[in-house]
Formats: sequence, C-alpha cells, structure tokens
Amino acid sequence: MIGRTQLSVVEHDEEIQAQTAQEKIAAELEIRRVVDEIDNACDAKDWAKCRTFFTDEVDVDFTSLAGGEPSRVKADDLIGAWNANLFAEKKSFHMRSNHRIEIEGTRAEAFSKGYAFNLLESGEVTGLWEVWGEYVHTLERDADGWKVSGMTLTVTHKRGDDRVRTYLPEK
Repeated sequence: MIGRTQLSVVEHDEEIQAQTAQEKIAAELEIRRVVDEIDNACDAKDWAKCRTFFTDEVDVDFTSLAGGEPSRVKADDLIGAWNANLFAEKKSFHMRSNHRIEIEGTRAEAFSKGYAFNLLESGEVTGLWEVWGEYVHTLERDADGWKVSGMTLTVTHKRGDDRVRTYLPEK
C-alpha cells in the first residue's frame, strides 16, 4: 500500500515530468518559429527583422548550391548579401516543412526540408529559378531567446535559369 507521503512524491514527479515536457514543446515551437520567420522576413525583404534571428557570427554552408567552402561570416554580412541578391524587383518565396528538432541545454539543431524560388519578370534577365533541399540550422539560446548560429543547405534538386538566382542589377 502506498502511503500519503509516497503518493505525494509520485504526484510531484509527474508534475515535474509534465512541466519538462511542456518546456520542451515550447522550445521546439520557438525554434521552428525562428527558422520559419527567417524565410518570411527574406520574402518580405524585412532585413532588420531577419537579422534579429541570428547570432553575431554564423557558420554557413551553401556549397551544394554555389560551390566554395563553408565559412563563418558576420550575420550583418550574410543579411547584407541576401539584401543585395534579393533586390526589390526579384520576387522570392521560401517554404519549409518536416521539421525535426533536437535540443541539448542551450543548443539545438533543427532539420527541415525546404523549397524556394526566385522570379524576375522584367529586365535584362527574366525567368524562374527553383530549389529543393534539406536544411540544418544550429541554434543557441541566450537571454533574448533562440538565435541561429549556423545553417547548411544540401540541395536535392534545382531547376530553371540559374542566372535568375545570381543576377544583380548594375547600380
């Protein structure tokens, strides 16, 4: 027979487990929101908002898309490059799904599948370019919440005119 003291301990343990599960779900939802809102900010060309989702330096690996080497860059430089490439006349659309999130303390890794397009409807270069791939975002939590400290894109398929992706108008 369980005594009142033992029952109280069991109930307390269950409350702690439920609280821990709720905290994990809340953290996963916040991490998913961060990686999704990067896409939304890019498509809205809201570069100030986009910058808020990153640590000051970011490990980036877009080599499967553009070649080169993985590197650590200042977040301001990354956002500046996106701002230049996704100029006002270039329409973009980013979408992400199939999130799988692992959390260890103040660090996390978020896997997702992504799709994006760039569209130029007038000018020197016109057309549509599309890409599908798998993303891995690494994140760190500080007093302000979760921030992306790294991102890797592994392209699984792309199609269209690559000039649309790389075209920059003359200034």
